[in-house]
Amino acid sequence: MAFGPAPSRSAGPATRPGRLLEPAEWAAAGIPLLRNPREVVTGLHARHLPTPSTAVVAVLGPDERLAASASFARRGGPPDGWELRNELLAQLRRVIPHDLRRRSPVRTAVLLYCRDGDGRWTEEDGAWMWGLRDACTLHGLRCGAYITLTEAGWRILGEGRSGRRPRSAARPAMRLDTDCPGTVVHRRAAAR
Repeated sequence: MAFGPAPSRSAGPATRPGRLLEPAEWAAAGIPLLRNPREVVTGLHARHLPTPSTAVVAVLGPDERLAASASFARRGGPPDGWELRNELLAQLRRVIPHDLRRRSPVRTAVLLYCRDGDGRWTEEDGAWMWGLRDACTLHGLRCGAYITLTEAGWRILGEGRSGRRPRSAARPAMRLDTDCPGTVVHRRAAAR
């Protein structure tokens, strides 16, 4: 057994943030396809007007109708799936009750992340994917699509589906929920 400081890691390609999913792992996870991804992306974009570094987590019912959603700005620093999972879980807890008592999930959570760059996978995307999958498990939801929104348009990673509109734009003023500055919340009214 050796004592002393741990050997330092070089900042080379072998070093990567912990808790992330590679595109092949995500594709192999059996994430359900959205029936109408353009409608989902357009609806979330219209409700939340995301700007770069904004995440929109949405919960869809079995009919793929939006049940609830929340948007929030990502904090700086290196991406870590654990921290992103905790933030997603906190937002899910704010907008919708958990489904942990059900035998199998009936609602699906999707994540739209607005960022700079092109739509190709990054390690930050891998951390978001890990966080979304884990948050869904802990909240009793089925893990759904991970969507990037950039200046080039939107792309569902792991599926290859994409579109040019909507796309990331300049940073407009955000509509804020008064409970938590920096967060926008949408809840669908319960059916009567």
